[in-house]
Amino acid sequence: MTYKLLIINPGSTSTKIAVYEDEKALLTETLRHKSEEIEGYNSIFEQFKFRKDVILNVLKEKDFDIKELDGVVGRGGLLKPIISGTYEVNETMINDLKVGIQGQHASNLGGIIANEIGKELNVPSFIVDPVVVDEMDEVSRISGMPQIERKSIFHALNQKAVAKRYAKETKRNYEQLNIIVAHLGGGISVGAHKSGRVVDVNNALDGEGPFSPERSGGLPVGDLVKLCYSGKYNQDEVKKKINGKGGFVAYLQSNDAREVIERAFEKGDEKAKLLFEAMAYQVAKEIGKSAAVLCGKVDAIILTGGIAYSEKMTKAISNRVSFISKVVIYPGEDEMLALAEGGLRVLNGEEKAKEYK
Repeated sequence: MTYKLLIINPGSTSTKIAVYEDEKALLTETLRHKSEEIEGYNSIFEQFKFRKDVILNVLKEKDFDIKELDGVVGRGGLLKPIISGTYEVNETMINDLKVGIQGQHASNLGGIIANEIGKELNVPSFIVDPVVVDEMDEVSRISGMPQIERKSIFHALNQKAVAKRYAKETKRNYEQLNIIVAHLGGGISVGAHKSGRVVDVNNALDGEGPFSPERSGGLPVGDLVKLCYSGKYNQDEVKKKINGKGGFVAYLQSNDAREVIERAFEKGDEKAKLLFEAMAYQVAKEIGKSAAVLCGKVDAIILTGGIAYSEKMTKAISNRVSFISKVVIYPGEDEMLALAEGGLRVLNGEEKAKEYK
């Protein structure tokens, strides 16, 4: 039996949608929203009807009959920490997405819109592996300061998808493997996957791990404290330096890794080359830390995300970590397919939908 799924992935100024028949994309669209349209709403949730109507209108324009759908899958938002999997949308989830229990982000709309369309069609609605997936071991939560606990916030959707893809391609079960996955994008997260769980991972949002095109990564704490109390910056400005104006942006005034690589290797920009080498160096260090978490028993190291399209970057990282295990490269992040696969696993009976509580 085949299944048709509508996939909804809201971003800050766009909404990506797709219709899948099993794992084949029948339709993909990126719906751009003008800034004045978005700015007219006082909260993320208030955008709900506007975005839903845009989606339905585009599907109608493309002559797709939504009555053919067997389910709707939305991008998961900033919910309470949950274990990995596909979750059927329920009222508890909707309420937490509305209020933004861990913050306001456009991705919170994914489950809300999916639920509304699903209810109208009398088909199930799901979310899959949101960024708040938390499977960390208790020992990995200890920070060294009792007032601060390490958190699991990372590229869970893509990390889980490529790890399961590797397991499937090698005819093994994800739950039987130890894999290190490094997602290289606007943010960088490196996860230690042990027997189907991400038992440790750097908080890619809030200043842990390698720096990235626009995030500072881990910083010398004492110097950060001095900067915070220097009187030169307020709290919002410091947070922006950590996430948004850190990394390549801070040093090179660009968050485009392709541009940085071009400057480094085609235009002879020595500063860009040093920053490129430093990023590869820091990613490799984080992979080494994850290898220690897994006691050196690593079946594969996976490099994924948009920057993994760069052969120079993947080679620079691989040269430092290939002694640990073989390096596999899955460039890009096919979030739409990953969301579809999560919904299909439930509809096909491969796994049971989890309940959000």
